Amino acid sequence: MSERMKIWTIDRLGADRLTLGEAPIPTPGPGEVLVRTRAISLNYRDKLVLENGMGMQLKFPFTPVSDLAGEVAATGEGVTRFSVGDRVISTFIPHWIDGQPSGSAAAPGYPTLGGKYPGVAAEYVVLSEQALTAAPTTMTDAEASTVPVAGVTAWFALVEEGHLAPGQTVLLQGTGGVSLYGVQIAKAAGARAMITSSDPAKLERAKALGADHGIDRRAGDWAQAAIDLTGGRGVDHVLEVAGGASFGQSLTAVAVRGRIAVIGLLDSETLTGSVYPLLLKQVGVRGIVVGHRRAQEDFVRFADAHALKPVIDQVYDFAALPAALAHLDRGPFGKIVLTV
Repeated sequence: MSERMKIWTIDRLGADRLTLGEAPIPTPGPGEVLVRTRAISLNYRDKLVLENGMGMQLKFPFTPVSDLAGEVAATGEGVTRFSVGDRVISTFIPHWIDGQPSGSAAAPGYPTLGGKYPGVAAEYVVLSEQALTAAPTTMTDAEASTVPVAGVTAWFALVEEGHLAPGQTVLLQGTGGVSLYGVQIAKAAGARAMITSSDPAKLERAKALGADHGIDRRAGDWAQAAIDLTGGRGVDHVLEVAGGASFGQSLTAVAVRGRIAVIGLLDSETLTGSVYPLLLKQVGVRGIVVGHRRAQEDFVRFADAHALKPVIDQVYDFAALPAALAHLDRGPFGKIVLTV
């Protein structure tokens, strides 16, 4: 094994500051694992962190990206959870093992890989053994790299927090990685899945994946369309990815005592909508920041049991990280992955 590795860093904020350089391969300390990275997947958050830091104090030079799949290359003293050769994936919030997340009302905290902690865009990464789980055995490395954020977010919103039940209806917004995982989780759990998009071709692809209904956002009132498709009852679960006025539409579409999981802010950092449906329908609204390690372990078992496969829009070479990040702005159908 060479003693040096390739690694992406920025010296200050700005995606144009990305540099592919070399560094010594790190050595794992007590309780740590050296992972040979095989694939990384991108989330829109990775682009935002590079561009503006998302309010976090980053330590430069900073390595971006939060999601990896790889294999254990070496273990430090006292490691018991993994052995050399094991296939692993990272967890988004390394210290959140189970239960309540850390933080306070004034400082809820956002201690994640790829900001505030250094990310995984490197050929080798040292992580605590507590910050890893086994990779799904039914997925390739490229596929497994999409689990830590996209897969776990959909699982946490619908199953861990949402208690998704057979026969319920789930409304997914857009055709990104989280929503397409949501389609597969819903169908495997015996629920109905409907999905929105402004691209009819993407709606047809989502239906081929298993979605029961596709709603064209350009064709009119998508919330009313969702109500009509449920015979007036409304949907039991909404994955709200846009924010802004979309939240008001979600309040309209959701059933009495339904749930809205707010997982993104693609349109706006604010939520707007009438308080009346929120009150009168007794809607449950929950913000979702991915999920804890135990939920990831649960999802890995579920994915293996049901042979779930993420949708990958395009695979790039590790050296093409800037081009892969730019692809995020083009609205990929599913995930963007880089092989390492």
